[in-house]
Amino acid sequence: QVQVVESGGGLVQPGGTLRIACTTPGLTFANFAMAWFRQAPGKEREGVSYTSWSGKTKYYADSVKGRFNITKDNLKNTLYLQMNRLKPEDTAKYYCAAASVATIHSTRWFNGHEYTYWGQGTQVTVSS
Repeated sequence: QVQVVESGGGLVQPGGTLRIACTTPGLTFANFAMAWFRQAPGKEREGVSYTSWSGKTKYYADSVKGRFNITKDNLKNTLYLQMNRLKPEDTAKYYCAAASVATIHSTRWFNGHEYTYWGQGTQVTVSS
């Protein structure tokens, strides 16, 4: 049975850093492109960042470009999102998503319909 499990969320002050992680027990991690999405209360879910199966191709939402970094460790079967210079508007529940390399259209990485497997999310709150 495939699981997608996020961890590492929490409360951080504006300007601070946080790293969240995602593991996928039951999934052949190296065969999947991965992404982070987030959803704040009262707002639509938005794509934050994407990485190809190899980790060589990465995309970011304009709102996080230059501040966030996505990495995919195929040896540890773990996806990370390093978040720097956090802002209150980054407050949201962050979700990890996985898409088979056979079906993903990377130019539509920000579309949640491209992904088959989703985690339950981890809350990130940026507040003083």
